Formats: sequence, structure tokens, C-alpha cells
Amino acid sequence: MDPIVIIYSAEWCAFCHAAKEYLEAKGVKYTEKDIESDPKLAQEAVEKSGQMGIPVIDINGKIIVGFDRPKIDAAILEAKLA
Repeated sequence: MDPIVIIYSAEWCAFCHAAKEYLEAKGVKYTEKDIESDPKLAQEAVEKSGQMGIPVIDINGKIIVGFDRPKIDAAILEAKLA
């Protein structure tokens, strides 16, 4: 099964944009879930992360809160996406 990458974000979130650009630069495909467009997605992000901040990045079930390059890189390697 292919690794699954989901990013919970909002249009106004600068760190969300940075995280998406970082994934794109690494050639990692992801699904974006806009928490502003659907309150259920916001709740899903809170349930996964245990807090209210974004971005919430789910790389094959590994949850990363915020734009944390070292954690993102480790999760990408673990999921064999790089």
C-alpha cells in the first residue's frame, strides 16, 4: 500500500503554506484538508493531534504538529517517501 500523507491546513496559515511547499520540493504527494471549509476536518485534526494548532501533518499515521522539518524528514524516510 502506498504511504498516505495528509496535511490539515487553512488558507491564512503561513506555516501551512511553508509545510506544503516543503513537501512539494521533496516530491511528496499529499492530500490537503482545509479545516476552514469543513468543521469536521478541524475536529479530525484535533482528534489526531490532541491540540488546536495547524498544520497537522499525518505521514502514514505519524502525526506532526507545526512545520517541524526534522520530524517531517524522519517521517518521510520512515514511510520510504524519500
